[in-house]
Amino acid sequence: MDAIEATVGAAVGLQQANAFAEAQNSLVRKVLDNQAETIASLVDSVPQLSSYGMVGTQLHVTA
Repeated sequence: MDAIEATVGAAVGLQQANAFAEAQNSLVRKVLDNQAETIASLVDSVPQLSSYGMVGTQLHVTA
């Protein structure tokens, strides 16, 4: 009987550990999604580069 109880106890422990890991993974996903939204809003707030004229449209390199 001790072996059966130990096996059941181990199975219950593994189920609890799995549930805890899933909860942690869900939290990490939410945090990463929130960070991605924040970064996207920061990138979107940067003004667009000029597409015409002499300023900001050409790269001059002297070696």
